[in-house]
Amino acid sequence: MATQLSNRSRMLTLIGTVITQFALGSVYTWSLFNAQLADKLEQPVSKVAFSFGIMSLALAVASSLSGKMQERFGVRKVTMAAGVLLGASLLLTAHASNLMLLYVFAGLLIGFADGTGYLMTLSNCVKLFPNRKGLVSACAIGAYGLGSLGFKYINMYLLTHTGLEHAFDIWGLIAMGMVIFGGMLMQDAPVQQAQSNATSSNRDYTLAEAVRQPQFWMLALVFLTVCMSGLYVIGVAKDIGQSYVHLSVASAASAVAVIAVANLSGRLVLGVLSDKIARTKVLAIALAVCLVGVCALLFAHLNALSFYAAIGCVAFCFGGTITVFPSLVSDFFGLNNLTKNYGLIYLNFGFGSFIGSIVASLFGGFSATFYLMLALLIVSMAIILTIRMPGTESARGAKLSQA
Repeated sequence: MATQLSNRSRMLTLIGTVITQFALGSVYTWSLFNAQLADKLEQPVSKVAFSFGIMSLALAVASSLSGKMQERFGVRKVTMAAGVLLGASLLLTAHASNLMLLYVFAGLLIGFADGTGYLMTLSNCVKLFPNRKGLVSACAIGAYGLGSLGFKYINMYLLTHTGLEHAFDIWGLIAMGMVIFGGMLMQDAPVQQAQSNATSSNRDYTLAEAVRQPQFWMLALVFLTVCMSGLYVIGVAKDIGQSYVHLSVASAASAVAVIAVANLSGRLVLGVLSDKIARTKVLAIALAVCLVGVCALLFAHLNALSFYAAIGCVAFCFGGTITVFPSLVSDFFGLNNLTKNYGLIYLNFGFGSFIGSIVASLFGGFSATFYLMLALLIVSMAIILTIRMPGTESARGAKLSQA
């Protein structure tokens, strides 16, 4: 069990995870580089920005595979290798001479490196603190969010004072050093003691067993809904403000700061709250907040203040949900196979990053995606209010038959 590791080892692993997550979160400063990359490659910004979509998908795929890598090599070696790949990919990106190389280096390689380290280190750390899963998730994923904020200032300074290529080089060296150092502090979480009662909702499910449970796909749909909503609004918040709400450029740009604060607040508030009340109730709160925000975007008379409040609601839900979800999945399907089980669900992070934009382009702009978000949120709310642990029904049926 987790108590087999000393408190010192557990705390060092937590510290290493926080350092690693902070560095991995730096990839969310990508939009800072789009304009200069477009000038260098003589390509439209939209084509350059597509590299981030590829990165998000590669990140999600790598997250789903990281459990296998940890089983074979251990969390320390895989994390350090991810750090080397992240640094090398950023160095290669600095010297990408055409759009295809940019998609390979910045999209596939950076995304794969980031995803390999992200979910594996998070899941490993959660396993070490089974009684504080929500708080540990909030610390780790909060660090991931802070990384995007901290590296925003680092990378803006580098772009201003050193130029595009040197900015990538220095960013790569800093991020690689932090991930390697964080990995050196980590230890693998011991295998949790399995429940002897096969009908217990606390048993460990393998991935093959989990995917046969309807609850797995219900949770996957909820996760897809929140990721699609959050990633779409985060990605086009400035454009929504200008084109949909008709704000000035400066007012619309302030949406980025609103989203950052709301996102981080959701991670911390809902992460801590999930250790105090049922995580399904926490998710219901998050979805209700998101519903308010989406309804405001669709039906309210929007000005700057109401627009900030609406996108803040969506970002709060997104940040809180991705913090609580690893612990929620472990509640339903056990801790030992968390990286694999959550890894498959996490693929929806990548899919979600595309769906909102595709719907908007096919059906005429922001409103179409907002209506899809509204419909999926209503379905997800119904799911999260009625879902029960796997095995609960069979256990109740067994007791009734014995009676």
